[in-house]
Amino acid sequence: MHELGIMESAVDAALREARAHQASRIHRMVLRIGTLSGVEPDSLRFAFDVVTEGTAAAGAQLEVESVPARAWCAACAQEFGVESGFIYVCPHCGRLSGEVRQGHEMELSRLEMS
Repeated sequence: MHELGIMESAVDAALREARAHQASRIHRMVLRIGTLSGVEPDSLRFAFDVVTEGTAAAGAQLEVESVPARAWCAACAQEFGVESGFIYVCPHCGRLSGEVRQGHEMELSRLEMS
């Protein structure tokens, strides 16, 4: 389960940020996860409970925001939604595109701490 490693990294970053701001408690963490990232939100939530135990983030709320995948068609200069895969067909002109503009995100976007 690579979600455990991802969550360890996210919690470590959050704890460093809390220390940098002299906060003793993390109340909420918000992660942005792209639909093409290969990360399972339910597995992240399970890993969160394990990784935060005994830390300043124990008992914190985890919010996972899903980032939909979007691709770009250079031929008609249009962005369009995609579901999965590596090569996408532009719904506007029918040409192939492999340029993903969003959907691979894995980022710690917000922290609430005191």
